[in-house]
Amino acid sequence: MAAPPPPADADPRVEALVHDLIGRVADKWTMLVLEILEERGELRFTELSRSIGTISQKMLTQTLRHMERDGLVIRTVHPVVPPKVEYRLTELGQSLGAAFCGVWIWAEQNLAAVETARETFDGPLPSGG
Repeated sequence: MAAPPPPADADPRVEALVHDLIGRVADKWTMLVLEILEERGELRFTELSRSIGTISQKMLTQTLRHMERDGLVIRTVHPVVPPKVEYRLTELGQSLGAAFCGVWIWAEQNLAAVETARETFDGPLPSGG
């Protein structure tokens, strides 16, 4: 069942923000960064990078900048040598993580059905013409 379309009098700014944020959090890295910071609290860039394991420095930097711009993380630079930069979730970031718990629960509850659907789709084509 698809979600109903927004009402005709919906604020176009809200629609644009919703589409932008869904695109952001649906990317490969944002939800992973969100999850790690939720579990471990404030982390240095290198600690966060190690926790993810497979992300390039450039992609992690880009992801964190987008998240900072959207108000999801706070970047703290400590005036020491070498520089120490830490990231932590804002209240907004924490609330986004909580909102996506529903998606996680749905995935857990429907894992077998999705795997079956994928196997059926990826299976051999029916014979005949």
